Amino acid sequence: MALAVALQLLTLWALGHADLTPSVPPASYPKPWLGAQPAAVVTPGVNVTLRCRAPQPAWRFALFRAGESVPLLLRDVSMELAEFFLEAVTPAQGGSYHCSYRRLDWGPGIWSQPSDVLELLVTDLLPRPSLVALPGPVVAPGANVSLRCAGRLPGMSFALYRVGLAAPLQYRDSAQRWADFPLIGARAPGTYSCYYHTPSAPYVLSPRSEPLVVRSDDSSSLDYTQGNLIRLGLAGLVLASLGVLVVLDCCSRSSALHQALPGVW
Repeated sequence: MALAVALQLLTLWALGHADLTPSVPPASYPKPWLGAQPAAVVTPGVNVTLRCRAPQPAWRFALFRAGESVPLLLRDVSMELAEFFLEAVTPAQGGSYHCSYRRLDWGPGIWSQPSDVLELLVTDLLPRPSLVALPGPVVAPGANVSLRCAGRLPGMSFALYRVGLAAPLQYRDSAQRWADFPLIGARAPGTYSCYYHTPSAPYVLSPRSEPLVVRSDDSSSLDYTQGNLIRLGLAGLVLASLGVLVVLDCCSRSSALHQALPGVW
């Protein structure tokens, strides 16, 4: 009896300490989901919790960091969720993370498919965004324009500023890496900039983008002015030609009269 209990304990111990390097699992072991609380972008010194959620009850969870085959942290829980705590994070702890899980009834060394990669960014300042005009920074009469503020991370909050106004002109939350700000063409000309930040505290801000100048397309008025100048030039040329003809006609008449009346002269 004692021998049987000992063999059972030894089997459990061997399963618990099997090779931690995940082998390629079959498709029947679906991947978990990995998220970060309070956010995936935080300032240094904040406590971050990485939550790995499996689609089925698991026995052991492992947190991996990109480039490392050995788990960074392990959690043994009999449920679908495991939490990994990172206290007072530093910029060095930023990077790419993923998690996997396993069950007791799986073979030794078999883990689930890895979760999608989570990018943890620990910084005081987000990268500077870019600001472009779509379809372009020159707005034709009657046309509208959209300004796109693009950062490097999805799920941010974006703000658009116009030179001369202290408050943001528009504000957008976006699940993408960018946000579009529509402008009415007639009111669009001006100088703009934008920035973005994390949507929840602790807020991490970016610097403002480089200024973008939007101007109106005055080519039509320029064409009209040029047309007027051309017409005025032609009119002047016609008047000058008529003047020359008048002078020539007067000279011709005077010469003829002088020949007809030689004694008078």
